[in-house]
Amino acid sequence: MLREIGEQPAALARTLRAESGRVRRLAATLARRDIRLVVLAARGSSDNAALFGRYLIEITCGIPVSLAAPSVHTLYGARLRLRDALVVGISQSGESPDVNGVVDEARRGGALTLGITNEAGSTLTRVADEVLLVHAGRERSIAATKTYTGQLLILHLLAAALAGRRRWPDLERLPELVEAAIALAEDVPAQVERYRFMDRCAVVARGLNYANAFELAIKLMETSYVVADRFSAADFLHGPLAMVGEGFPVLLLAPEGRTLDDMERLLIRLEKLRAETVVFSNRRSLQARGTMSIRIPPRLPETLSPIPTIVPAQLFAAHLARVKGLDPDAPRSLTKITRTL
Repeated sequence: MLREIGEQPAALARTLRAESGRVRRLAATLARRDIRLVVLAARGSSDNAALFGRYLIEITCGIPVSLAAPSVHTLYGARLRLRDALVVGISQSGESPDVNGVVDEARRGGALTLGITNEAGSTLTRVADEVLLVHAGRERSIAATKTYTGQLLILHLLAAALAGRRRWPDLERLPELVEAAIALAEDVPAQVERYRFMDRCAVVARGLNYANAFELAIKLMETSYVVADRFSAADFLHGPLAMVGEGFPVLLLAPEGRTLDDMERLLIRLEKLRAETVVFSNRRSLQARGTMSIRIPPRLPETLSPIPTIVPAQLFAAHLARVKGLDPDAPRSLTKITRTL
């Protein structure tokens, strides 16, 4: 897991280079269609990437996005009318039967379909009309790291194609921003020792980084067996705040952007409750308030921030597993490919 976290700058650069032609062709295809709805189908970490895609596409393209419920198709046999929709299956392996089933059924229902995967010869690439590939190389750790950030990058490219552009400005900066995020997290191995006995926590974010709250939570659950609940900063104040008492751990993903003021107000509330706070931020005022702070690169455009923000969070989860005496590469009861219907 640690090695693959370190491979992410190269994987992102490789994906940007390799997929430019496909993105141009996809943009031309989309320009010939009147896409009124985007539906994203995924499971696990890929579903967290899809949540990011929903925010990104709705914010930048103005097209409504729905997250598919695969069991609507696989268990209940519903037939949806999707003639003006783009239906996107997201799967690291491309072998998730329920995700592939959604894509296949959507194609029959008149939708344009797209597969996003790390495996060029997978089933998903055969059932979808169009394909965009993550070029992460083989991912051996069960905990997804480089395939997750690769999927976020591909969703940036998809948003650009939907908007009729080859890509968004500044995407080429992502590899160097991730390198910087890894360098800034050099103290994480020593810092996580404080949380050796943590067995529950809340993970909070908002907006474009909301998906990363889900992703960090799943990393803590699968590698360190920590019961990690995830919340929007807004939702956290509508009830869950009541569970926070002295010493309760709350991890906050708070890069600069439109959500920062809300995150800072929440952090002040948590300070008053004497909570234990771990803050991932590039704003010094938030770093100073956290029980522990993990810096992320400064001057991040908000739309790009989710990728450099999740990388130190991945390191936090991997090193926490190690100080707990666990192997983050071999979590109990899990396999790399999960086949659900």
